[in-house]
Amino acid sequence: MIKLKSKEEIKVLSIGGQILAVILDDLLKEVKPGISTAYLEKIANEKISQAGGRPAFLNYPLPDNIFFPSALCVSINDEVVHGSALPDRILKSGDIVDLDIGMEWPAKEELRSKYNLVKNPFSKLGGFYTDTCKTIGVGKISKEASLLLKVTKESMQAAINIVKEGVYLDQIGKEIEKIVSPYNFGIVKDFVGHGLGHSAHEPPDIFHYQINPQSSSNLELKEGMVIAIEPMINLGSEDVKLSDNGYTALTSDGKISAHFEHSLVVLKDKCQILTLK
Repeated sequence: MIKLKSKEEIKVLSIGGQILAVILDDLLKEVKPGISTAYLEKIANEKISQAGGRPAFLNYPLPDNIFFPSALCVSINDEVVHGSALPDRILKSGDIVDLDIGMEWPAKEELRSKYNLVKNPFSKLGGFYTDTCKTIGVGKISKEASLLLKVTKESMQAAINIVKEGVYLDQIGKEIEKIVSPYNFGIVKDFVGHGLGHSAHEPPDIFHYQINPQSSSNLELKEGMVIAIEPMINLGSEDVKLSDNGYTALTSDGKISAHFEHSLVVLKDKCQILTLK
């Protein structure tokens, strides 16, 4: 069931999302050749804790009794999504790296009291969830990698630009396809955006490709819906495969993939991006 968020809940999500945006930008500033993913994980955990939040992805339950091992998703080159910061890896010049981070905020009662915030009744800690990611180059990257990053980010923004009450989900996918299709890049269909707020992942699925307008999945956006738009675009084929670790998705042809994401709330005649500084 889709849970619309109240103005009081959106206030909490807005504060938490802005904090998360700052944390992500701080992490991106650390990215350079020779940096370790374990170091980025350490910084992510420290900053989330200092902000009074809780990592949304650390120990997140996955199929086959697997639990995600890090607070930060670090997906490098042909890793489409759900790359882990642990075990440790070293970033090299020419890599592209997607840092994907989610947070429950606030995770402490004193912060709710300080800011006069409502409590999330669906979480033991009472915080609300936001989620964001960006892909950047490490050192000097190829022209084709730079183009992939540019197109992927533009496709996300094009979709965000049309979001408001009354828009249907197929229109979001159509806007992404308009940007990506001229370049013959692969739009990943195996993973989609999602609702969030009361938990890290909620209905509805947000498709990054145009679905059948007559489909039962083609829902109309309503004021108060909180969603994450996060196109994953491959340089080559749209197809993905699962890594041996059981959770990281890889491009099927070994070519690079990019991923950008914002959390946003649907309003009457526009949307508000929650994960902006």
